[in-house]
Amino acid sequence: METLPNNYQLEIPDGCFPLSTDSMVLSHFVRLPKNARVLDLGSGCGTLGLLLCSRDSGCSVTGIELNEDAHAAALANIRRNGLAHRMESLPGDLRTVSQTLPPGSFDLCLSNPPYFSAGPAARLTAARREDFCPAAALLKSAAWALKFGGDCYLVHRPERLGELIAAGAAVGLEAKRLGLVRHRPGDPVSFILLGFRKGGKPGLNWEEWILHAPDGSPTELYNAIYHQGG
Repeated sequence: METLPNNYQLEIPDGCFPLSTDSMVLSHFVRLPKNARVLDLGSGCGTLGLLLCSRDSGCSVTGIELNEDAHAAALANIRRNGLAHRMESLPGDLRTVSQTLPPGSFDLCLSNPPYFSAGPAARLTAARREDFCPAAALLKSAAWALKFGGDCYLVHRPERLGELIAAGAAVGLEAKRLGLVRHRPGDPVSFILLGFRKGGKPGLNWEEWILHAPDGSPTELYNAIYHQGG
């Protein structure tokens, strides 16, 4: 059992995607409007939803999850934390949200998508294999679900930046914010945080996100990430 900010309790069964640094950092990167309606694409056991609910008592989160075990765990986590009135997990494929959700119904969308392809990683569950959810398909679903002016946030690998920006632009999502996450100053970028706006004007601002000082001690940013919420 993991304890999240606001003392929310998160249980992740064996075989489901574990609590990770990229999820914690992504949730902190999100600029969360008050009382936002949020869509979490590939929501797993509900980690990102719980983290956002810890930040704003008025937000509501809908998760879409393909893996049956993760979906069941998300439902249990929602009940465990008394959040059934503003959090839900729906079973389904995030590539087909246009068949299940009305267009333009969310203020914000986010995702910690799968990074791995088939081949050497073929034994990974579908929820962790990118061939089950190409980035272009994820962004197309986000664009469908978002209101005009709504924001989409995701975490991904740095070498995919150009592809992600192009895929977003193709569906009307303009890249507006880029976070370059490094474990220490001077280290290679470990992963990127990317924020899009539906119908946004061109113009990308980038930020350095450093998690540890040269001596390995946590930075103020790291402490803020792991103590977010009330």
